[in-house]
Amino acid sequence: MKRVYAACAVLALVGSLGCTNMTKTQQGALSGAALGAGAGAAISAIAGGNAGIGAGIGGALGGIAGGLIGHQQEQRGY
Repeated sequence: MKRVYAACAVLALVGSLGCTNMTKTQQGALSGAALGAGAGAAISAIAGGNAGIGAGIGGALGGIAGGLIGHQQEQRGY
């Protein structure tokens, strides 16, 4: 369990280092994937399931949602 949280923290840190030259869509997708993976792993572990599967599903859904939100912000000029 501690390994999953440590891995999510490292991935979020590494992912945030390269965000300066990214579009809002790319930033949203990366942020959403990182948050989704962490939340999916935590929820799955609490529910007694496989944290890796939860992280994968949460990361995929978070990446899609974050990309869509970032794209909308980009189109609106935020």
